[in-house]
Amino acid sequence: MNKREIMGLDLPELQEALMSLGLKKFRAEQVFRWLYEKAAVSFDEMSNLSKETRALLAAHFTIAAGEVRVLKEYRSADGLTHKVLLGLPDGASVETVLMHHDYGYSACLSSQVGCAMNCAFCASGLHGFVRNLTAAEILAQLYYFQNRLQKTGDRVSRVVIMGSGEPMLNLEQVLKALDVLHHDKGQCIGYRNMTISTCGVVPGIEELTRQGRTINLAISLHAATEELRNRLMPVNRRYPFQQAVAAADAYEKMNGRQVMYEYILLAGINDRESDARALADVLAHRECVVNLIPANPVPEKGFARPDDRQVDRFFQYLKKRHINVTVRKEMGKDINAACGQLRASMIKEAKA
Repeated sequence: MNKREIMGLDLPELQEALMSLGLKKFRAEQVFRWLYEKAAVSFDEMSNLSKETRALLAAHFTIAAGEVRVLKEYRSADGLTHKVLLGLPDGASVETVLMHHDYGYSACLSSQVGCAMNCAFCASGLHGFVRNLTAAEILAQLYYFQNRLQKTGDRVSRVVIMGSGEPMLNLEQVLKALDVLHHDKGQCIGYRNMTISTCGVVPGIEELTRQGRTINLAISLHAATEELRNRLMPVNRRYPFQQAVAAADAYEKMNGRQVMYEYILLAGINDRESDARALADVLAHRECVVNLIPANPVPEKGFARPDDRQVDRFFQYLKKRHINVTVRKEMGKDINAACGQLRASMIKEAKA
């Protein structure tokens, strides 16, 4: 008998699934809490269920958080970043990162195995696109960490869908996972503590707007002229950045949350004053924040990081133009867990 994956099921789906096995409706809430509040990885842990009920569940379902296996893991020298490569039952693998901030723990989750966007500076697409992740596989990334944190009384309090993959091309499963994490019988993480990052897939942004959640939106912009963005981000040929910005404006008006524009600074490529001027011209008078990200090393890509003086010049120009701008605090660069570094090196090492 092929078992069904139980993680990723919302409460109504879980009620239907368990009642079809002859279990009472209230059992679904008990199982839901074990999965999503208590981070159980096996049915044996569900101590308020009878042995017979646990055996019945184990005969019909798997739990993704208990099915993944760690292929590689690293911790940064400062102890604030933890990266793991998780092996999935079908042989695919995916990266996820836990970061410890002053305000608590955030998890950076992947939405796809690999990536089809082929951005010029990013490691995630080096091996191409493999497949979308299911909601269960997205959740399993977070619960790998949550299962360990809760032993010391800690928890993941923020979620960013900024790992490998383009979330807007797997939006249904991404939102299903985030809705489970938001549920008051699960981790109860507020939508305002969640962020979805996209390279500018306009239909996905529009669908997110239609659905009306207050999730934070981040747009990977990285250039503010057609010629340069076409060179750095092939997605721009299908969805020009002006369309992405317009879609983001509509999203901001819907939920009242500032849109974040991420901008990786590449030495001699997009870090000149003319680039800063083009960016300021595009974003002037918009409710947004620009997050500058000095490029992190990806040897296969060959781009260089600008020096600190150039980063500051770019930053100061935007400030003078009254653009709300920050420079991202670097975390995990020494273990290739920083922005743009995920996937390639760990898969290479895992196969070695």
